[in-house]
Amino acid sequence: MKNHLVRTHRSAEHFPREEQLAWRIAEVAADTVQVAPETEEMIVNRIIDNAAVAAASIGRRPVTNARAQAVTHPYQPGSTVFGIAGSYSPEWAAWANGVAVRELDFHDTFLAAEYSHPGDNIPPILAVAQHAGRSGRDLIRGLATGYEIQVDLVRGICLHEHKIDHVAHLGPSAAAGIGTLLGLDTETIYQAVGQALHTTTATRQSRKGEISSWKAYAPAFAGKMAVEAVDRALRGEGAPSPIWEGEDGVIAWLLGGPDKEYSVPLPGPGEPKRAILDTYTKEHSAEYQSQAPIDLARRMRDRIGDLEQIASIVLHTSHHTHVVIGTGSGDPQKFDPKASRETLDHSVMYIFAVALQDGSWHHERSYAPERAQRPDTIELWQKISTAEDPEWTRRYHSTDPNERAFGARAEVTLKSGEVIIDELAVADAHPLGARPFTREQYIAKFRTLADGVVESAEQDRFLDVVQRAGELSAGELSELTCTVSAEVLARAPKSPNGLF
Repeated sequence: MKNHLVRTHRSAEHFPREEQLAWRIAEVAADTVQVAPETEEMIVNRIIDNAAVAAASIGRRPVTNARAQAVTHPYQPGSTVFGIAGSYSPEWAAWANGVAVRELDFHDTFLAAEYSHPGDNIPPILAVAQHAGRSGRDLIRGLATGYEIQVDLVRGICLHEHKIDHVAHLGPSAAAGIGTLLGLDTETIYQAVGQALHTTTATRQSRKGEISSWKAYAPAFAGKMAVEAVDRALRGEGAPSPIWEGEDGVIAWLLGGPDKEYSVPLPGPGEPKRAILDTYTKEHSAEYQSQAPIDLARRMRDRIGDLEQIASIVLHTSHHTHVVIGTGSGDPQKFDPKASRETLDHSVMYIFAVALQDGSWHHERSYAPERAQRPDTIELWQKISTAEDPEWTRRYHSTDPNERAFGARAEVTLKSGEVIIDELAVADAHPLGARPFTREQYIAKFRTLADGVVESAEQDRFLDVVQRAGELSAGELSELTCTVSAEVLARAPKSPNGLF
């Protein structure tokens, strides 16, 4: 890996295109390096993971509405939309599938200087692969690039510090991945990356206060923009340049300002793209920094015994966890029993309370209004707070994977004065956790979430095809989806008429 210094340059300066971050990214995307077997295996795992979450979310309102928008754009050759038959315009398929994947906050994650869900790259890259008649090998290479670029940007550039949403790293990564998939030249990818970044920078209000369904739509929008950016670049249309480093560019006005310097690591020529191996998926449908606290709560509940005897609980954790999903956010909505699912998903206080009481976590039942509004839950919920601990913050940002931690130390004070303390650094499903996810666990997650949604024979067909993804020939990628019965679709809320 080579670290690239990225800073603002005045328009009067001589700043060669070849030194711009967008060009460096395009060079990585245009590199025809082969994908390592372990990387390919993990890519297949994440395609399975995305399908699992898409199956579980198929009947939810935001997913239903996104699907309804997509079906008004039939196209040939086109791309598939999860759950239904037919072919649709690739950018709209990417949109619908992107919402389905993100709606439950239940797929993979990478945390460093910034947050990310790099599995969001899969819907747009797969949609273009299907439409363009590419092979499974092309798809694997494209997805390896998408993951690599997003993870590398997340390592080097913090967005949330400046209240910019993390999908600003997704637009460029998806565009780069599509460039690899299609075998595009560096110039074309460069223009697409710049356009994708320019159109996907937005504020973090989508994850603050009263959180709405746009939290799921935001990454789908970034994927859709990436597809459209590549289309325009192929037609010869250019991007603002230099997009990151320009005098009126992203760094100068949206991030650290004209004096800020960032260091972004990228693979060198011929260096394999392995970043997906540093990412991790979720066992529980909740914001990633809640994964370890859920497992910690399950572990502590027997030691605590009678939960009525709890006087207070303090979760000592990282700055990120404290201010994003903890009491450091200052969001009263995180204690509101009538808050949206999206808001509860970003309240570690609520999540820890329910996990303590139930000893489990469910993607639907744990968020149900009747569950959130239980009097005993509200009482326990109000007793929980978070506190930033410098050591947890340091470990959160550690570059040593054996030291990096996304968990918390829980101090439970009982009414008797007794204090029960336990801590967990990483979730059980993390590669260094108690029960790391392997292919077996990914398949089990898919089977569990697809149960009652996708018929068994269709599950079997999908799992057979996806595990041969790298061997699929041109035209076979349309099989990398699942269809569901009309009865299942009928259970979804009726989508009101829109413009399309």
